[in-house]
Amino acid sequence: MPSLDDLKKRIKSVKSTQKITKAMKMVAAAKLRKAQENAEKGRPYSKKMQNIILNLTKSINDYESAPKLLVGTGKDKTYLCVVLTADRGLCGGFNSNICKLAKAEFKKILGNGKELKIITVGSKGLDQIKREYGKYIINRFSFKNKKKITFNEAEIIGNEIINLFKKNEFDKCILFYNNFKNVITQIPQAHQIIPVNNKTSEDKNGNQVTYEFEPEEDEILEDLLPKNISVQVFKAFLENAASEQGSRMTAMDNATRNAGDLVEKLTINYNRSRQASITKELIEIISGAESL
Repeated sequence: MPSLDDLKKRIKSVKSTQKITKAMKMVAAAKLRKAQENAEKGRPYSKKMQNIILNLTKSINDYESAPKLLVGTGKDKTYLCVVLTADRGLCGGFNSNICKLAKAEFKKILGNGKELKIITVGSKGLDQIKREYGKYIINRFSFKNKKKITFNEAEIIGNEIINLFKKNEFDKCILFYNNFKNVITQIPQAHQIIPVNNKTSEDKNGNQVTYEFEPEEDEILEDLLPKNISVQVFKAFLENAASEQGSRMTAMDNATRNAGDLVEKLTINYNRSRQASITKELIEIISGAESL
């Protein structure tokens, strides 16, 4: 059984940890507000760009001469998977959930006899993926030194994807990230960005939206498609940033509660041990007095 001094030190240590987790929760809550705002502002822009590209796609008659970024190579032999995770831990299951979805997709791709290539963004995702799929990783990025992820970082990833595609390194590209819903819920997503997912663009009432374009559609697509890759990556960054802070806030709240429960249990044990020690001393004193 631990001594009174050991219990006292343990209580003090847990209380110090509780103060840290409480402070981290408050910091995460402050960062979450801004990150959530940025994610919500970014969604309409990326969605509208996707819709415009899909509308442009409908007017293309000759798919053989269409931009490859739009229609793909016509094959699905090689897959490039870009996994976006955080560079910092202590955020609950945020990184694990993304990696879990990515690994399930890796297994499916390899099971179908396809070739797999992986790019990791964020050191925490790299740590989890390299154990099992290290030989498939062709590049890794980390923005740990950046206080805030901007569009410039998204362009770095976007340009890397486009350069690999121009070299015929892959046929399809899938982006993995967490979609922010609320503080408690973040949903892992697998979003195909090359070729563009051919879904019908509709307005809020369910009516199909049509646009008139000038100059020609092909000319617009040549300019828009590379930019769309970076926009979709940046959207994933914004969603990840909000999801990370939400997950960290929840994790630190749980840690603070657990620390409180542990302090309570340790305090009870300390009081019991102290009472037992006092009782023992009293018995010894009384026994000594009676012997006199």
